[in-house]
Amino acid sequence: MKMKKVIALSLLSLAGLLAGTTIPSIASAASSRPIIVGSKNVSESKTVSEIYALALEHEGYKVTRKPNISNNVIFSATQKGEVDVYPDYTGTIVEAYLKKKGTGKSASQMAKLAHDGIQKDGLTTFKYAPGDNRQGVAMPTKDAKKYHITNLSELQKNAKKINFASQGEFEKRADALPEMNKVYGKFDFKSIKDYDVNLLYKIMEQGKAQAAPVSTTDGQLATGKFTLLKDNKNIWPPYNLVPVVNKKAAKSHPKMERALNKVDAKLTTKQLTNLNKKVNVNGQNYKTVAKNWYNQNIK
Repeated sequence: MKMKKVIALSLLSLAGLLAGTTIPSIASAASSRPIIVGSKNVSESKTVSEIYALALEHEGYKVTRKPNISNNVIFSATQKGEVDVYPDYTGTIVEAYLKKKGTGKSASQMAKLAHDGIQKDGLTTFKYAPGDNRQGVAMPTKDAKKYHITNLSELQKNAKKINFASQGEFEKRADALPEMNKVYGKFDFKSIKDYDVNLLYKIMEQGKAQAAPVSTTDGQLATGKFTLLKDNKNIWPPYNLVPVVNKKAAKSHPKMERALNKVDAKLTTKQLTNLNKKVNVNGQNYKTVAKNWYNQNIK
């Protein structure tokens, strides 16, 4: 009887030792799995995702890069764990994914709505960046000076003198020109013509239009040739850059949050605009631009 008791105790002790060694090995295996960093198929997303990848590698993580994912796919891919983290925007999360209205919300309010709203999807966000890529309207600087236009109210008063270049959606979408007409008064433009979205700056540069819809971190806005008009009645909500993260990946890679928060703290609107200028105006490779920025600002 005593011998059986000793054997039983020995087996229990062995089981305890094995359990003690098994748990850390499972955690180690999870944390050693490469972090899959995704991006949308636009240059800003690709550049920022490469900066994220560099920051995570600097923390000792292995990284797999998955760039150029469709805007309609990347959110669900992150839910499924096919992507672990990618850069998105608080406004996109709130308005496109959660289908909520963001008008009148502050940057912190939008960030909270985004963070809280995607928890049910197995996702989370880290700290949002000061960089804000929201909707806007720009003019060639020479035309803005000619007509003394600095904001949307002044554009509305001078609309009859202005040819407006659209991308085929702006004049129709409820949150675009119709919202401008509702809040600022009708914009009775001299003309509205539709062009390929990638040609809008060229169309303005050629003098075929004096205003067009833009994103507020477009690289062309850093050239001095164009002026972003102030949305002085705040009809467009903040779209601050923020990492969207699969919660399981965040838990198994505990240094991820600190690394990406450190990056996003430095990504101001001006910084994003300059990054986009180097890629989209100067023609530099986004990976080179990302590496140079990381080395100068983070490393």
